[in-house]
Amino acid sequence: MTLPQQPAPQRAQTHRQTALAYWTVGPCQGELRSEDLPAPAQGEVLVRALYSGISRGTELVVHEAHVPPRIAKKMRAPHQTGDFPAPVKFGYLSVGVVEEGPEDWIGQSVFCLHPHQDRYVVPLTSLTRIPDGVPARRAVLTGIAEIALNALWEAGPRLGDRIAVVGAGLVGGMTAALLRSFPLERLQLVETDPGKRGFVESLGVEFVHPDDAQQDCDIVFHCSATDEGLARSLQLVGDEGEIIEMSWYGNRAVSLPLGEDFHARRLSIRASQVGVVARSRRHRRTSSERLELAVSLLRDPVFDAFLTGESQFEELPGVFDGLENGELDDLCHVIAYPATRKA
Repeated sequence: MTLPQQPAPQRAQTHRQTALAYWTVGPCQGELRSEDLPAPAQGEVLVRALYSGISRGTELVVHEAHVPPRIAKKMRAPHQTGDFPAPVKFGYLSVGVVEEGPEDWIGQSVFCLHPHQDRYVVPLTSLTRIPDGVPARRAVLTGIAEIALNALWEAGPRLGDRIAVVGAGLVGGMTAALLRSFPLERLQLVETDPGKRGFVESLGVEFVHPDDAQQDCDIVFHCSATDEGLARSLQLVGDEGEIIEMSWYGNRAVSLPLGEDFHARRLSIRASQVGVVARSRRHRRTSSERLELAVSLLRDPVFDAFLTGESQFEELPGVFDGLENGELDDLCHVIAYPATRKA
């Protein structure tokens, strides 16, 4: 379906401003580029970035040019510029402060699904106000909390459920952190790396190796993005149970032993994708309402455990190289913009 074309916004004629943004320019290649910044039109604001976060799994798929051409249009980020594989300006965890726009928005700390860029102009409808009690740095996790929240709406955990989350990365950890407040019979975060035990336990969640995980789960959330993790999920979920698949594999093929548990025990694998509100809430919640709820959940200081590294904006190309080659092993690497360095 082709959406109707909207009239171009009427912009004030002011002095030309520029912004600096991170672009993926080729497989495993990125650089900072300067670009013209328009003056805000009616219904738009100018945001100065304070922090942005790297959503490691998805952004490395983009960095390594592994977005499948077949779904490239569906995987576009809200304020993406350019097309996959490159050159493309991609990202969706930005926190900033409004510098120009309606008077009641000036000085407001906001979250925006925007790429890594020091200043940007967006419609007011693209912004989510950061509530009192949520520090700006922690608020970069809003987009990750939204992913986890959507998956919980998708699965609908019930009183007394037995649940496993497979994969203690950024998304898996966030999913388990939100689930810990549910009245469950059992919640286990299943992870192969013993080095993540401290992180998992800091969330108040039980850490278990895949070999020790308990079976007969009502729901399994799979977040490891590995064949082995998904295969183990098939073993952990109970008869006629459901696996919520939250991993994105890019263009990598996945091999599964479907001849074992899958058919014999009538299991289900259901995708959870944050591009649309989960079906169970789609008629009663908008994407904006989902984001407002997600950021409000971040008042708990426990979520600071996800912010495991920080670099300056001008270091961003090297940060992506470090994440890609394994020199950096962060859950959410935070990028600090010049005005926040002494904050």
